[in-house]
Amino acid sequence: MAIEVKMPQMGESIAEGTLTRWFKKQGDKVTRDEPLFEISTDKVDAEVPAPADGILEQVLVAEGTTVEVNTVVALLGDGSASGPTVPDTASVEPPPVDPPVAAPVPQPVETPVAEVTPTASADSASGHLIDVPMPQMGESIAEGTLTRWFKKTGDSIERDEPLFEISTDKVDAEVPAPANGVLAEILVAEGTTVEVSTIVARIGTSASSATAAPVSVAAAATPPAPPPVAQPHVEVAASASPATNGAGRVVRSSPLVRKIAREHGITDLSIIPGTGAGGRVTKNDILGFIDRPATAPASPAANPAAAPAASPSTHSPSTHSPSTSSPAPTRTTSAQDGVTVEKMSVMRRKIAEHMIDSKRTSAHVHSVFEADMTQIVSIRASKKDEFLAANGTKLTFMPFFLKACSDALRLFPHVNASIDGDEILVHHSVNIGIAVALENGLIVPVIKGVQDLSILGMQKAVSDLANRARGKQLLPDEVAGGTFTITNPGQFGGLFGIPIINQPQVAILGIGGIEKRPVVIDGDKIGIRDMTYMCLSYDHRLVDGALADQFMAQVKKNLESFEASSVV
Repeated sequence: MAIEVKMPQMGESIAEGTLTRWFKKQGDKVTRDEPLFEISTDKVDAEVPAPADGILEQVLVAEGTTVEVNTVVALLGDGSASGPTVPDTASVEPPPVDPPVAAPVPQPVETPVAEVTPTASADSASGHLIDVPMPQMGESIAEGTLTRWFKKTGDSIERDEPLFEISTDKVDAEVPAPANGVLAEILVAEGTTVEVSTIVARIGTSASSATAAPVSVAAAATPPAPPPVAQPHVEVAASASPATNGAGRVVRSSPLVRKIAREHGITDLSIIPGTGAGGRVTKNDILGFIDRPATAPASPAANPAAAPAASPSTHSPSTHSPSTSSPAPTRTTSAQDGVTVEKMSVMRRKIAEHMIDSKRTSAHVHSVFEADMTQIVSIRASKKDEFLAANGTKLTFMPFFLKACSDALRLFPHVNASIDGDEILVHHSVNIGIAVALENGLIVPVIKGVQDLSILGMQKAVSDLANRARGKQLLPDEVAGGTFTITNPGQFGGLFGIPIINQPQVAILGIGGIEKRPVVIDGDKIGIRDMTYMCLSYDHRLVDGALADQFMAQVKKNLESFEASSVV
């Protein structure tokens, strides 16, 4: 029996990938876990291992082709299959050419990929009705609220056109229509919360078009490589499809790129140099092109009124139906208004929801301690040049705090716990999240097993995760599984902050700036020391004041008694 090899999911917000290279050719023997092919997305390049031993019987996707997550790209077997032969990428036909950019495209939404497969209605044996279910928007999401219909009963619908909007505890998303036809029935009213897979509507379609492809829907995260993290437009889960210029040359682009092009009156994408795989025009390419109108003018719009609306500072709304349109992502008001109205980015909205949820969930209490960092400042000053030369990375203060906290968490394990309903989960591994500031938000990558790392190991992990967080190259596992969090607003000059707990953890440590201050030393003397304030926010449902202060006293002790020999 053949084993399907699929395009993997490389992150919550990634819906497609470009297969850039095959390491094996058809007929080759394959060993489980050896690299089989290479993929590229807007956030990560990765080698994909073979899922099993066998023979590469069929190559179904050519190098340079962009396909949706979970698309079958090859078949592994014992070599006895008699399917179509694809000896090399040249024999794989290119994907079909999409209509010009003016064709309707789905409203973009960035979400974890979830497939929704429409099925023929049980009420229609002829298959002329297609059921539209509430989509699965993530593994842990069991229900959704249908907040808005973009169409009404009797309206005509085009495949991939936004049909309705849903809201869950983790994401708001627009769901595209799975097929062409007419909205025959609306079964769930706006404002109603229903379980995943509940049929919310039925689309009437002719027998010839009754076979609808699965709809891939997408939700936010952590955001999100070259484009800014928080943006008014985010991508829908759909494979990148080519458009053509007037001469018939294929120009590869995603639905989002074509939507932006249509909104700004750009009818020929070939005038935009593509930096993506195979010359694909990316979102960054088209936004950069729009920001340089004087040197790269767009082609005349099909609709003369569309051209004046193309402005780097103003985005036009996209119309879902004659009676309903979504607000423009950004609107610059007139001088008399005195304000600029901006649509909140997905990342910003998710941060807001997460923080509010944490304040509602945990009984926040705070404890502030002061630590003498003079010895650590001295150790770092004496070791930093040697450390950089030997290891290729700078020595920062963060590994010292990681070490002090890790050792204290092992002595006070209930601070390294989480709450699940009425159960306490005491974690054996110390997995510390480090808050990383991005251009328009923040993300918390997690260093796993901190208790087993040296100062060098901690510094390498901090530098690697922070750099990849700012480059949108983190994998889902690297922002999950934290048991304690450290945030360091002091690097920007703050005395100290009072952070909000990162659910479902029960404590977070905020570190203030390290500054020289006069303090009492040796009983009755005044000395100038390098001091820092630390604020522990903790969940009083589990951590009492006594436990919090004992933990903080231990962290303070660990910092003030640090040995230079620990830094190697």
